[in-house]
Amino acid sequence: MATGATPHFQNEMGLPAIEVGAKEFMCIGALPPFDHPHIFIDMGTETGTVCPYCSTLYKFNPRLGPGESIPARAAWTGKAA
Repeated sequence: MATGATPHFQNEMGLPAIEVGAKEFMCIGALPPFDHPHIFIDMGTETGTVCPYCSTLYKFNPRLGPGESIPARAAWTGKAA
């Protein structure tokens, strides 16, 4: 995904799974200032992966755009640290 910035996603809601439209992204855990280290995740050929810090299951949804998620508020567009 060499075009544009890497999408960031968060799980402040404590959901067991979040659908995302990118296979390469950053997980920040909760919203700042309670975020965990921003972890780069690359699903590769898989359709799902778990963040090693917050254990959120991310599922790839090809119908979503690269920065989109279900629920929509899981996509974080704040200023990266």
